[in-house]
Amino acid sequence: MDTINSILTPLYIAVSWIIVQFHKLYSLVFDEDSGWAWGLSIVSLVIVVRIGLIPLFFKQIKATRNMQALQPRMKAIQERYKSDRQRQSEEMMKLYKETGTNPLSSCLPILLQAPFFIALFQVLNHIASNRTVGVLSQAEVESARAASIFGAPIATRFMDSAEKVAELSASLTDVRVVTVIMIVLMSLSQFYTQRQLMTKNVDLTVKTPFMNQQKMLMYIFPIMFAVFGINFPVGVLIYWLTTNVWTLGQQMYVIQRNPTPGSIAFQQRQEKLREKGKLKEDPAEVETKKAVEAARANRVQPKKQPKSKRQAQGAQPKKAGPHQNGSAQGQQGRQKKQRPDATAPQDKPKPSEKTKK
Repeated sequence: MDTINSILTPLYIAVSWIIVQFHKLYSLVFDEDSGWAWGLSIVSLVIVVRIGLIPLFFKQIKATRNMQALQPRMKAIQERYKSDRQRQSEEMMKLYKETGTNPLSSCLPILLQAPFFIALFQVLNHIASNRTVGVLSQAEVESARAASIFGAPIATRFMDSAEKVAELSASLTDVRVVTVIMIVLMSLSQFYTQRQLMTKNVDLTVKTPFMNQQKMLMYIFPIMFAVFGINFPVGVLIYWLTTNVWTLGQQMYVIQRNPTPGSIAFQQRQEKLREKGKLKEDPAEVETKKAVEAARANRVQPKKQPKSKRQAQGAQPKKAGPHQNGSAQGQQGRQKKQRPDATAPQDKPKPSEKTKK
């Protein structure tokens, strides 16, 4: 544990320094010992971290789309080499290299945000234990420890005992009500973010396992927040709720401005651009449309003949072709063979028994 703390010490310093600077700023408006001054400092920390991760967020979007497009080829490789795991891995790596796709790129924002989350968690634990951490002085630790939002100190958690909460001059009921509300808001924001991605920004023209994975995560993440949230301090819940809301807003912006091709959002955006006359069509599609229109214009429609003329044409006997003549003559010959000739001598009737006698 001491080794981990020593490794994360630079992060403790960075996180605590950012919080202290924003706390000084918000203390000009709010009481420096209030939960709003410290709570908004945590919110500002999230904003700073997420702004720094914006370039990685766009890489995540690109990587996610590439992975979605590669799903059919990946599935084919898995089916082809299902009995040879090593060859399957080699072919997968070859496919990633050919297409310039990195499977980990879609997870980078979450992975890089995790150290800040852990650092904030430890900073709040130090505050709850009334210990200095990073650049926080003892006076600032005591101020943050007593600061509360809606009656819940930012260093308390749902699972704390009544005695521990009472030390901070707070009520266990207030702490649990606030934490439950924040956990519910965290879960709902995460669920809506994932649902928005599934219903609006997924290519519906290609059915891939990626869609099933995203659908599964839509239900798993909210449950994870509900399970782990009861062990998070109120300050960490503020951090996670803020980052969820940021993700939701960021995703809405991307869906409106740069939706995934083939998705519902993409079709809606194309319609809006077409209505405004801003849609630039593909030159190949334009040439195809021109060719179709030209073919329609050059096509000669048959003129409708008067009824008398159609009846006159129907009354005329059709000329039989050579094949028809041959077949008719053959049919007549067959009929002649079957029909007895009138000039041929007929067989005489056999004499009856009386004549013989």
